[in-house]
Amino acid sequence: MIIEPAAPVEAETVAPTPMTQPTLVDASTINSGDTAWLLASTALVLFMTIPGLALFYSGMVRKKNVLTTMAHSFAVTCLVTIIWIVIGYSLAFTPGSPYIGGLDRVLLNGMEFLKEAGKLTVSEIAPTVPESVFVMFQMTFAIITPALITGAFAERMKFSALLMFISLWSIFVYAPVAHWVWEPGGWLAMRGVLDFAGGTVVHINAGVSGLVAAVIIGPRLGFGKEPMPPHNLVLTVIGASMLWVGWFGFNAGSAVAADGRAGMAMLVTQIATAVGALAWMFIEWARRGKPSVLGLVSGAVSGLVAITPASGFVGVTGALVIGAVAGIACYWGATSLKSTLGYDDSLDVFGVHAIGGIVGALLTGIFAVKSIGGVESSFGNQAFGVIVTVVFSAVMTAIILGIVNALVGLRVSEEAEREGLDLEQHGEHVL
Repeated sequence: MIIEPAAPVEAETVAPTPMTQPTLVDASTINSGDTAWLLASTALVLFMTIPGLALFYSGMVRKKNVLTTMAHSFAVTCLVTIIWIVIGYSLAFTPGSPYIGGLDRVLLNGMEFLKEAGKLTVSEIAPTVPESVFVMFQMTFAIITPALITGAFAERMKFSALLMFISLWSIFVYAPVAHWVWEPGGWLAMRGVLDFAGGTVVHINAGVSGLVAAVIIGPRLGFGKEPMPPHNLVLTVIGASMLWVGWFGFNAGSAVAADGRAGMAMLVTQIATAVGALAWMFIEWARRGKPSVLGLVSGAVSGLVAITPASGFVGVTGALVIGAVAGIACYWGATSLKSTLGYDDSLDVFGVHAIGGIVGALLTGIFAVKSIGGVESSFGNQAFGVIVTVVFSAVMTAIILGIVNALVGLRVSEEAEREGLDLEQHGEHVL
């Protein structure tokens, strides 16, 4: 009997096990194009806070409070940088539990770059870029979110109280919500809540917290009784323009890759922003007889905010609708709603960011396209995510403000407020 040799058996290709936590990998797995884009995006998002948001906000306050308003954005940038490195990143972006991350990356312990060995760590969320770049990119989101809140209580909060509030808020509000939504094991992420670049984590979170802070701290002296015109709208327009440009890093950068999805996110961001600006402008023109420059730039920011959660999931039609709805809804939020309820949200953080974020989050559930985002959308899931974030942000912000008030007090004296916070808090003023 002749036994023919058996045909060689081809080795089965075994797919690599998906990463579930930051992991040490070979440097050859890093994609230079993705890394370059995320580095550029990181710079763009930081540019949104300093100088973008600093100029945008400082132009809308009175002259006696310009420097302190700019100082808020600058100080938050410095403070949150340290908090993020010490504990924020670990709580937000390591597996831990469904509700909060672990402590594996405290002080960035375990993040490695081993040049001679040709190895480095990557995040499971961005496996083609160094973890150090992902840490920096997400840091810029952690910076701008509390910086946005400062506009709600501009011109009346103690600088010491601000620093304490931002420190506690970044750890106990921002980090948990970021973990819930953006870490793959977060409970809202596992439930299917979609937020591509921060509609929930950044804008609803900041906007609701800003409203709570504005109500608890109370209105500015003379609010509703004396005019409080913006000091310099030129600064505001320049700042808004910087926000628009920087937002491409915010949204398109959230693809964490230089690919078609990043390109689509950039395109829909431009479309929604333009439509939001025009929608606000035309409704104001119809109601008040003139289109204000402040309204035009506020509408643009409304479009930017609303497209943020949807930017990696929707196409052109979705962008057009989201931008239009956001411009109208945020105009209503910053004018009619604010006037009816009588709260003093100095720079319309709630009216633009919370309302715009809610519009964008909900409409993501309607207009998300599976062929773009790769996932199914659900209006119910999006509404659930909105409600959870609103309640958590409001309750936690109130608790933190209560603690800060008991320790150092929240508000400057009436005399200091009349004199202006530039002189009273910083000993400087604009000539």
